[in-house]
Amino acid sequence: MSWMRGKLTALLLFFQVVFIVLFAIFVDYDDSANAKATVNNLDVRLGGANPLDNPVARYYPMFQDVHVMIFIGFGFLMTFLKRYGYGSVGLNFLVASFVIQWAILMSGFVHMAENKGTIHLDIKGMLAADFAAAAILISFGAVLGKISPVQLTIMAFVEIAFFSVNEYIGVTLFKAVDVGGSMFVHTFGAYFGLTVSRVLWRKDIEESEKEGTNYHSDLFSMIGTIFLWLYWPSFNAALAPGDDQHRAVINTYLALAACCVITFAISSVVDSKGKISMVHIQNATLAGGVAVGTSADMMIHPWGALVIGTTAGILSTIGFTYITPFLTSKAAVHDTCGVNNLHGMPGILAAIAGAIAAAVASVDMYGNSLYQIFPARAPLDNTTDLLAINSMLSVSAGDGRSSGEQAGYQIAALATTLGMAIIGGILTGFILRIPFLDQPKDDALFEDDKFWNLPNGNSFVAVPMYEANITQGNMEATPQKPGKEAEAEAGAMDTKF
Repeated sequence: MSWMRGKLTALLLFFQVVFIVLFAIFVDYDDSANAKATVNNLDVRLGGANPLDNPVARYYPMFQDVHVMIFIGFGFLMTFLKRYGYGSVGLNFLVASFVIQWAILMSGFVHMAENKGTIHLDIKGMLAADFAAAAILISFGAVLGKISPVQLTIMAFVEIAFFSVNEYIGVTLFKAVDVGGSMFVHTFGAYFGLTVSRVLWRKDIEESEKEGTNYHSDLFSMIGTIFLWLYWPSFNAALAPGDDQHRAVINTYLALAACCVITFAISSVVDSKGKISMVHIQNATLAGGVAVGTSADMMIHPWGALVIGTTAGILSTIGFTYITPFLTSKAAVHDTCGVNNLHGMPGILAAIAGAIAAAVASVDMYGNSLYQIFPARAPLDNTTDLLAINSMLSVSAGDGRSSGEQAGYQIAALATTLGMAIIGGILTGFILRIPFLDQPKDDALFEDDKFWNLPNGNSFVAVPMYEANITQGNMEATPQKPGKEAEAEAGAMDTKF
């Protein structure tokens, strides 16, 4: 495979040089991180910045949580494939590092008019870049094991352009509220990736025998699940202020707990033998965090968070059991990680829940905080209503929307997100079909050996406890014969690894 040599190196070097040049031209520190800023050169008594009020003190703890989710949570969640562990964790590491640079630039470019020609980078910009990386990693889950590192890099580059434009339309133009990114991150990433997967579909993908798990790969995947489950409240709450942030943590915490319990219940009942499927526990237990994301900072009440989490767990588990096989066999949409069930459908559920919460939101329910959570609902500029509100709480002028109008814009943002994801996915999929980009085929599918140096050449050994014959569609494991045969295989594995 010497003809493959150098492609990835050339592509990554090209992009990294471009990023360096663009950062040099357009990106500078925000005043909160700039030693030359006037506020950082004056004593607090003279109007200078108070070091204790620096944004990094407020945002960095949750930024750390989100960063762990991106690089450990998503990476290890995808290690369930028995022969694709290096690709899951390693390419997750690569694409996330690539995307955070490109996302900072693209977000700045779409807001360049208000940035006055310079992208001012601060801790909130870093958080936003991590959210963008999450969208691309979700898309990666749909095509896991089916594309090359070169294809993945190109997909990430193109997808961030569509992601940034879609987010600009939804947040800036529609003024939709989506504090946890369930629409703009999860729904977009899922259906972009699924569309790419559909365009790249081939018969050998469906027929591959290497797509499956074993006992140990499932345990590694659970590491990702637990990290994501623990830190998801930070993902949904990181960018919310004050009591909104506190409420987002509570709502996400409760939705995740309810989702976990109901996933175990439904997983057992949909199995003909009443057993629990690990693929459900790895994924569907997280769906509550996605489903509550849009409304996490809204006054949905603790019981409402439990209802959303419960509904998400049922929806996701049913999706893995029935919808994924249907999409694969009838629609030729192969979803390696089941992103439709964890991110796509729960993301749509989140958008609907958010629209309902927006439709019933009122001053009686929120007080004047209503206009901080839904900025477009604030009265128009130079009105007595705005002056009256500002006498008690600082609120910027809005569009004077009604609750129904805000709900309509929430749904419009969802529809736009789906449209942008599908259009972008179709375009990207056809770009990735160029033969020069090394798409894996046949025996190279779901296989590390094509792109990674493996220990002792390309040796894969059977795990003594269970034979690696589990797939997403068939979750039954066949125990190996006990005794000397298993001991011999265990000894062989210790020798090779």
